[in-house]
Amino acid sequence: MDGTCHVLDLETGIFVLSTEAPPILLAEDDPVTRMLLARSLKKAGYPVEAVVDGLAALERMKQQYYPMLITDWEMPGMDGVALCQAVRGLPLDGYVYMLLLTARDAKEQMVAGLEAGADDYLIKPVHEPELLARLNTGRRILNLEHSLRAANERNRVLAITDPLTGAYNRRQLMAQLPRELERCRRYAVPLAVVVCDIDYFKNVNDRHGHSIGDEILRQFVARIQSSIRSASDWVARCGGEEFTLVLPETDLAGGVVAAEKIRVLISATPFQTDVGPVSVTASFGVAATSGAGADQGTDFEALIAAADIGLYRSKRAGRDRVTTEEFGAALRPSGATAR
Repeated sequence: MDGTCHVLDLETGIFVLSTEAPPILLAEDDPVTRMLLARSLKKAGYPVEAVVDGLAALERMKQQYYPMLITDWEMPGMDGVALCQAVRGLPLDGYVYMLLLTARDAKEQMVAGLEAGADDYLIKPVHEPELLARLNTGRRILNLEHSLRAANERNRVLAITDPLTGAYNRRQLMAQLPRELERCRRYAVPLAVVVCDIDYFKNVNDRHGHSIGDEILRQFVARIQSSIRSASDWVARCGGEEFTLVLPETDLAGGVVAAEKIRVLISATPFQTDVGPVSVTASFGVAATSGAGADQGTDFEALIAAADIGLYRSKRAGRDRVTTEEFGAALRPSGATAR
């Protein structure tokens, strides 16, 4: 067995073969044993970082994630059992396969090592083929754990994402917007919400078919995402052709600028589809908290409702425009009239 295993690629959802040897952290206080083990491991293709005791190994593990740890049991300062316990308590990027080396062969001592968090153990002096076989087992465990984490992450993303457009779904909007509002309140920064939809989208579906409508929705979201700050702003599909943009640390004026930029981008360039270019426009409603953040009486549903009112007024005023509302203020229209 060479230790290879199929691993789930998170981007494609396809299992691919992983053959790269994972880095190993080696903790061994005896210099001769440490040198011989490191040489054997490097010869087998493993990147190795060797340290002299458990305390040094723990510090290295805090600085960098090592998928594999080989540690001697008896070391000054912190022994291998204490090291295994400490590593299991660290918030690491993934699982660590830990192999305990010991001259002790009593069953109760082996059990103590495994209970401390070690995955396996070897009796000294270490037989190189047996060491490499145990490490191959460790690689299979690591690959399976990676596959499970990747699958769980994929399921998490699917649960919060609209499958057609790649935007967040309504459930994620309802879960995440209250957190954004609380952050805005805590740090006394503004928060803008933009509600928008495609004008006369039913006519697009009726004339060109739903497959073309779906393609336009995908491109619509892509244009929005290209126009907003990827590190902080986000968009959710609320249903049909309606979307909500959340713009942290953005006041009402900034929300208008963002919405107007998207409005022009949508109306100025036709969408390329299988039936040729299709021109559409979109209407927008913008609402925002005050520049000092949301007060305690503001909730996320009220913010969305205000932006919805702006969208409704944009529709009534002729579509292809942005209408804003700050809480307690009159609505102010902006943007072009619909063609």
